[in-house]
Amino acid sequence: MARFGLFRSVGIVVWAAALAASVGSYLYSPESFTPQGIAAFLERFETGILLLYTAFSILRGFTLLPSTPVVIAGTLLFPRQSWLVLLVSITGILASSTMIYFCSDLLGFSDYFENRYYKRTEKIRRRLETPTGIVFVFLWAFFPLVPTDAVCYVAGTTRMVFAKFILAIFLGELILCSFYVFFAGYVWNMHF
Repeated sequence: MARFGLFRSVGIVVWAAALAASVGSYLYSPESFTPQGIAAFLERFETGILLLYTAFSILRGFTLLPSTPVVIAGTLLFPRQSWLVLLVSITGILASSTMIYFCSDLLGFSDYFENRYYKRTEKIRRRLETPTGIVFVFLWAFFPLVPTDAVCYVAGTTRMVFAKFILAIFLGELILCSFYVFFAGYVWNMHF
C-alpha cells in the first residue's frame, strides 16, 4: 500500500509539473499554442513528424491543452491527408481520454472529491449512471467551448461505466473533429 502511495505522489508531481509547464509556456508565448504555432513546432522535426504529431495528440490531454488547435495543426501539417488527420486526432483523443479516465482515480482525485464534495460527487455519479449519462458526455465532447478532458476527469472520478464513457467521447469527438478536419481546416488553410 505504501508503494501505491509513493506511485500516486510521483504521478501527481509529474502531472502537476506538466500542467505548470504548459500553463507557463502559454503565458510566456500564447502564439505557440495556436494551430500555426503547433504546426511550426512540429515541422522542426522533419523525420518522424507523423509519429510526433500522434504522440502530441495523445499526451496533450494531461496538459489540458484543447484538442481543437492540435486537430487544426494537423490539417496544416497534412493538408492533403484529411482522413489521416481525422484518424490520428480521434486516436489521440480516445487514448488521452482513456488515460485521463483511469489516471484521475490513480492520482487520487476520486478520494479528494468524495471526501471534500461527497453530495455533489454522488449527484454527478448518479447522473452519469442513468441512461442519459451517455448523452451528457456525448454533448460535452461535442460542444467545442468546453474542454472534453474535464468530463474525462469527472467520469473517471465518478467511475462511470468505461464502455459508455468512451463510446460517448468517440461519437461526440468524431462529429466535432470531422467538422474541423473537413471544413474548418479548409477555411483555415485558405485564410491563414
